[in-house]
Amino acid sequence: MSPEYEMKGTFSIKSDILSFAVLILEIVSGRRNSSFVHLDRTFNLIGYAWELWQQGDTLESKDPALGNTFVVQQFLRDVHVSLLCVQESAFDRPTTSDMISMLLNDAIPLPTPNRPAFITTAKVESKSTTDEIKAKDFSVHNMTITASEGR
Repeated sequence: MSPEYEMKGTFSIKSDILSFAVLILEIVSGRRNSSFVHLDRTFNLIGYAWELWQQGDTLESKDPALGNTFVVQQFLRDVHVSLLCVQESAFDRPTTSDMISMLLNDAIPLPTPNRPAFITTAKVESKSTTDEIKAKDFSVHNMTITASEGR
């Protein structure tokens, strides 16, 4: 949800850009923004991507399921464009056509993104420690199958 809608109840022509950027981050990282938990910090997926980008460690956010079957420069560009699209001010976010051009054309220089909107969440208190959490407890690709029945 865009900050302008969250704070003032108004939409802008760039409100959907923020949601699309979160979707891109979810795809390239293999994580959901709505259920993202970073055990050391109070970041959501946007905050996590922002911190890694600032540190120059963007590749750490890559979906492990991608293995080595991805183009590094395209991955970095996808995250960079996503960070441009989640900036707090709608004025600073690119338009839809600009965003598509940035994603498809490596020749277009990308500006430095400003701090994103909504980069923190409430800290999740857990009774288990990171030592107790095993890889088998998590799945990158969650799926729910529901059998629908008529009334």
